[in-house]
Amino acid sequence: MTKLFDPTRLETTIDGKTIILETGRLANQADGAVWVQCGGTVVLVTACTQALAMEKGFFPLTVEYQEMSYAAGRIPGSYFRREIGRPSEREVLVCRLIDRPCRPLFPKGFRDEVQIIATVLSADGVVEPDVLALTAASSALHISKIPFAGPIAGGRVGYLDGKFVFNPTVAEINGESTLNLVFAASRDAVVMVEGGGRFVSEDMLAEALDWGHKAILPLLDLQEEMRAKTGKPKIPFTPPAPIPELEAKVHEVAEAKLREAFAIKDKLPRREARQAVKELVMAAVAEAFPDEPQYLAKAGDILSDMEKKLLRALIKETGQRLDGRDVTSVRPIGIEVGVLPRTHGSCLFARGETKSLCVATLGSTGDEQKIETLNGETYKRFMLHYNFPPYCVGEVKMMRGPSRREIGHGALAERSILPVLPAAEDFPFTLRVVSQIMESNGSSSMASVCGATLALMDAGVPIKEPVAGIAMGLIKEDDEFVILTDILGDEDAMGDMDFKVAGTADGVTGIQMDIKVTGIPQEVMRRALYQAKEARLHILGIMAQTLAAPRPELSPLAPQLAVVNINPEKIREVIGPGGKNIKAITADTGASIDIEDSGKISIFAPTLESLEKARERVLYYDQHADVGANYTGKVKKIIDCGVIVEILPGLEGLCHVSQLDVERVPSPYDVVKLGQDLTVKVLEVEPTGRIRLSHKAVMNEERGIPYDPADYAKTGGTGGRDRRPGGGRGTDRRGGRGDHDRGGHDRD
Repeated sequence: MTKLFDPTRLETTIDGKTIILETGRLANQADGAVWVQCGGTVVLVTACTQALAMEKGFFPLTVEYQEMSYAAGRIPGSYFRREIGRPSEREVLVCRLIDRPCRPLFPKGFRDEVQIIATVLSADGVVEPDVLALTAASSALHISKIPFAGPIAGGRVGYLDGKFVFNPTVAEINGESTLNLVFAASRDAVVMVEGGGRFVSEDMLAEALDWGHKAILPLLDLQEEMRAKTGKPKIPFTPPAPIPELEAKVHEVAEAKLREAFAIKDKLPRREARQAVKELVMAAVAEAFPDEPQYLAKAGDILSDMEKKLLRALIKETGQRLDGRDVTSVRPIGIEVGVLPRTHGSCLFARGETKSLCVATLGSTGDEQKIETLNGETYKRFMLHYNFPPYCVGEVKMMRGPSRREIGHGALAERSILPVLPAAEDFPFTLRVVSQIMESNGSSSMASVCGATLALMDAGVPIKEPVAGIAMGLIKEDDEFVILTDILGDEDAMGDMDFKVAGTADGVTGIQMDIKVTGIPQEVMRRALYQAKEARLHILGIMAQTLAAPRPELSPLAPQLAVVNINPEKIREVIGPGGKNIKAITADTGASIDIEDSGKISIFAPTLESLEKARERVLYYDQHADVGANYTGKVKKIIDCGVIVEILPGLEGLCHVSQLDVERVPSPYDVVKLGQDLTVKVLEVEPTGRIRLSHKAVMNEERGIPYDPADYAKTGGTGGRDRRPGGGRGTDRRGGRGDHDRGGHDRD
């Protein structure tokens, strides 16, 4: 029998969790294909490459991550009952998680198209597939023919019960873990970090990365073993040979002009000056080498490398940045809150030439975002959306919905603010913040964190404490490192690190790091974290000068909230048949009403007037009588032993014939009429819900006789003693038989 399945399967155990890498069973026509498994979670990652007919001016790498519903035994909730083409936000974020650490490891100048596809085939709801996919992507590239300076491995570090945990479960991440740190690392250093925490110290972050880096070393060993057993020969790739005469010409024309351009402190004039230098270079190259048209494209690459080296040298040698700052200074900050008249909360936050307009909107629980995941449906009550329109950098570009970068930056800012939001039990609003970038020159995601915090405070959201963020950069030359605080766009593009840190005065809540070098030492990482903390505290101080605390009251334009609790048995009546009652209330009042099984009802209304109206309508279905209180109601029914009185809408009680008058009443028909208004006192609400009423008690009060519950206790006689002057117990002083009020048996 032909052997169709002959996989190579390797495994290792880290922190008690077995991780399996396998190749040779699936997708064998791909250049590299690896199955990774931990517990019941399985991800297949493939890597393919092909040469392009026409070389592009960039490296065409695409990464796709797919979570298949069948992996968790689910059928998609979409109309077509299949996974739709557009990836979810979760899938986009995992794509970025794989792309960012892998992209710098391809050789410079490599221009063949590469595609990485990660598909979740099985999901147990316990093990997160994202970091497994990252490790498998490296494995697929490492064993393939594609040139790749790996391997790397991905991992997640949590913190539970005073110790670090490798790849904590989904429940642990969403529950007690104070840290959720995703990272990628080579054998030498950590190369990517993404995550957040609940006010985590800088020391703990550094220790977590160091611990995690050591923990993933067996995964690197596993990949090396797999390459040794199944690896394909790598595609020969030789970087383009330098052209000395072309390089000399570019340097001759550009160097002095570039130094002048880099002396310009403002972004747009500096960009124009650099563009003018490029045009001069192209004209000079075309004139000097008329028979070498391909030199024009190569001249652009030489000029880019020259700009990068020159900028880095200027910073390293002089300690001065493009805008004149030293390496630890934060750009000037400007803040305005309440800038938009009809929004719930707004803030314009500017740091240098970066400006973010943040707008906070409050909604009801019905506005929560429903998300379909492999683990089932979840709901988000806080959303932060980041928009980067082309005008913010002075460009013209088609707008086709949020890009992957916009989704990633929004997720980072959202994660950074989430720990300071009030609990849903205390503040049951849905919250949305939109950060509209108005101008950008670096660190717009961290400006969004600051602006979003102030917009929420302006709306009156009682956040625990303010959050600020800062982006750090790095210049590495040989073994020397220069850490830059609050980097500009050019410093990000030409530097070696983009390290974003957000948090409160008490600790870090969000972090993201990408580096372009092979790694940075642990000691440099700690320095960057502490330098970021100093900048964060500086920014928080300036934010406090504008708005030190959330406004004491919600914005009058925000939805008004009331929470009432009713008898759970009355929920059915509030809703009504087919939702008739609740629909009528919302239509008449404009309110949004959220009903919980416990009987808790949250009412969100656009105005106080509509709020009160909606509250009254809801409580109409949950009327209850207070013992000892007087009510004026209508006689709904007359029976031999008394009358039924509706004391509240939908709430009725019995006024026994003995309680209709201070005098003996032979028949209730003698003293009341159907539909008559009758004022009664509630004597008792029985456990069964039956209500005992008395008109006699009201009459006695009108005569100046205080109400005493003992006089109307239901013990052998309804009435107890007659408190009329001269009255007695059990005997009718008029000579008749004792009635029910005067010693007879209570037949109620």
